[in-house]
This record gives sequence, C-alpha cells and structure tokens, in this order.
Amino acid sequence: MKVLVATEKPFAKVAVDGIREVVEQAGYSLVLLEKYTEKQQLLDAVADADALIIRSDVVDAEVLDAAKQLKIVVRAGAGYDNIDLAAASSHGVVAMNTPGQNSNAVAELALGLMVYAVRNFYNGTSGSELKGKKLGIHAFGNVGRNVARIAQGFGMEVYAYDAFCPDEAMTAAGVTPLHSAEELYSTCHIVSLHIPATPETKQSINHALVNRMPKGGILVNTARKEVIHEDELIQLMQERSDLKYITDIMPAADMKFRTLFEGRYFATPKKMGAQTAEANINAGIAAAKQIVDFIENGNTRFQVNK
Repeated sequence: MKVLVATEKPFAKVAVDGIREVVEQAGYSLVLLEKYTEKQQLLDAVADADALIIRSDVVDAEVLDAAKQLKIVVRAGAGYDNIDLAAASSHGVVAMNTPGQNSNAVAELALGLMVYAVRNFYNGTSGSELKGKKLGIHAFGNVGRNVARIAQGFGMEVYAYDAFCPDEAMTAAGVTPLHSAEELYSTCHIVSLHIPATPETKQSINHALVNRMPKGGILVNTARKEVIHEDELIQLMQERSDLKYITDIMPAADMKFRTLFEGRYFATPKKMGAQTAEANINAGIAAAKQIVDFIENGNTRFQVNK
C-alpha cells in the first residue's frame, strides 16, 4: 500500500514526520513529492499510488486518469475546491477533507484582521475597539465557532446565520441566531465570512447584501475569493466611504481595490488562514489517520464526494 504526499508547498518537517509515523505504523509505504514544478511530475508520481495527501494541489480528471490504483485522496484542510469531485466519483476514488484541523488558526487570523481594521491599519490615528461591537458570523461551522469563542473574549456581541445549523447549537455557544443573511448584515458592525465556494454562494456577497451593513461596517473574508462579487463590492465601496474590506484571499481586482480604497482595504499577499505550524501539523496527521481508517475500516466520515 503506497501513500503519496504531493505538495507543491510542502508540509513542515515535523508534520511529514508525523504523517510518516502514522503511515508506516500501519504497514504502508510513504512517498514524498515536494516542491514539484511541472504537472507531469505529479502524473508520474501518482501512477502507482493507492492513497494521496495534498494541500492546495489540483487533483483533476487528468490526475485521476493517471492514478490507476488510487482509492482515496485527502485534502489536508477544510476547503476542497481543488479536487474535481465528479471526476473522483467517476473514477471510484473517495475524496475527503480534514475539517476542524485549521479552524483555530483561521479564527485567530480573522480576529487579528478585525483588530487591524478598527485600529486604522496601525497608521497612528485614533481607532475604535471591538468590545461592544456586533459581530456577524456568516456560516457557523468549525471556524465560525472558534471565531465566536475568541470574539466573546473581546466582549463582542456575537450573532450568526447558518441555514444548516440549528438555533440550539448557536445558543449553546452563547451566540444569537439570526435567520437570513440579510438580517445578519443589517444587524452587525462587522461580518466575518466562513461560507464555502459553491454554485449557490459564488458572488453571493454582493452590493445589495453588504449595503445593509450599518455605517462603518467591516467585511472580513477568510473563506473563499469566489464568494465575493468583486465588481459590485467595488461599486458599493465607491458609494460608501465608510466601509472596509479585509481579506486573506487577494481579489482578482486587488490593484483596483488598493488604488481606490487606501486605508479601507487590506489583503494579505497569499491565503494565510491555515498558515501556522500547529495547523500544518494537525491537518497533515489527520489526513494520514483518515487514510488508514478508510483502508482498514472503510470509514468514510469525511467523504466530500458521492
């Protein structure tokens, strides 16, 4: 049984050591493909792999065609839009993610971005505080719950909207449930996005929705670039000089945002939510454990394709 770790951006050594320990204790062999520069290198490496661990690496139909023995691919992280799920299903390959492993890292970054925003990007001028502000969490999954926990420590009033999460779960976490995205944006000074990029959510964060935010509203995106309707957000921010947009996913129109909205817009150079040593280790080892559990016991708990 061969497990391939294919990572254009490698795991930390301690994470690889942990993955190796899990895989080899199960009696499997581990092969690393790190910092590869050509897709053909991945196609060659996956040819005789039974299981595959990736990060942001793309697993499309071409990769799956080349992977004749592949049974399972695990994305070490929460998002899995870099896997062609339909192609995986048609090839009989189980696709999984590792939800929850990066959640605290993303949540801490989201709160850090909020502090950065309310303190005027640390430009030396007088800002405001998070205490007493109304925070709206758009999707109350693993990351959203951690955002709520940390925000409560700041003394924020926390609200959430998630069509798939029961009110009782939010109430138990000390969060006020709201029942539409429109209500969330109308209510909250700051909205933190944690929705996935799906056909329903892509470009759903648009002019009409964000325009509901109170004066001085701040939109924080540590979710996915695709959920933002960039043209409409640019239009809205031109109309409303009180709004700020803070993200760790650089928009396609980054230069336009930077040019037009100095002091009201910030994007990190690359997606950084999960870029901590702890998250790196947790997600990699979780991926290895899920592979072993699937091979040994048929456990498909974290399967994301059908």
